[in-house]
Amino acid sequence: MVDQSAVEALADQVQSNPKYQHILKDLVLRLCEDALAKGEKPKTALKSVRNKLHQIGGAYFKQKINYSQIQLDLDELPDDLHDPQVQRFCLTTMQAHASSAERLPILEEFFTTCLDPIQPVTSVLDLACGFNPLALPWMPLAAGCTYRACDIFLDMLQLVQSFFTHFDFDGAACPCDLAHQVPGHKVQVAFLLKSIPCLEQMDKAISAPLLEAIQADHILVSFPVSSLTGKQKGMSSFYRDHFYQLLSETGWQIREFVFQSELAFLVTK
Repeated sequence: MVDQSAVEALADQVQSNPKYQHILKDLVLRLCEDALAKGEKPKTALKSVRNKLHQIGGAYFKQKINYSQIQLDLDELPDDLHDPQVQRFCLTTMQAHASSAERLPILEEFFTTCLDPIQPVTSVLDLACGFNPLALPWMPLAAGCTYRACDIFLDMLQLVQSFFTHFDFDGAACPCDLAHQVPGHKVQVAFLLKSIPCLEQMDKAISAPLLEAIQADHILVSFPVSSLTGKQKGMSSFYRDHFYQLLSETGWQIREFVFQSELAFLVTK
């Protein structure tokens, strides 16, 4: 049995670094407990937990994000999602997160192409969302569509919620550790965009049960085709083979879409 006071103390040390300060505490505690349960000494455990958090999500932030300034900019925007000023704000903000930044060159076609087979889209669950909800102006969503988003970064979720509120959009942003619990919302389509490789850094066997647990008629899953440093290293072929292997015994329908910077699959359960 791991000493819970030692777990708490380690978690406080981990989150004393501003880079990890706003990560969901339950996730940090779980990783700390796992590290100490393996017999790692506190100094080694501190390094390994921070390294794990970097792999899971920290590496995707290209620079420190000034959320206060972004909120001020958001407050000044008109309330029309398709206003050019709003779209410029969305593009600029998404540029700060590597995953959404990579999608910007294909943003015009990504969602319209991938979601076309299931239109009209009436409900979305965006898992490990990042700044993806700011792509709403480019998504072919039906009037009255509901949008639920979750992630482990609390400061980012606060901004996403403010974004929904500003545009009077039926959206909610909530913290969620997908390795521990999958949101129970029943939706038409769930997004799991470029998140499986990150989740498998925590648990290599997580993907199949996660996909099974998602309460959605369809799941839009995607993978990067290059590393964060720009190297491709056969990633597209690797992730394609990996994904088809994951679903080999499900009998689910899979539609594949190949883009310049992303490999996507629309799965119908």
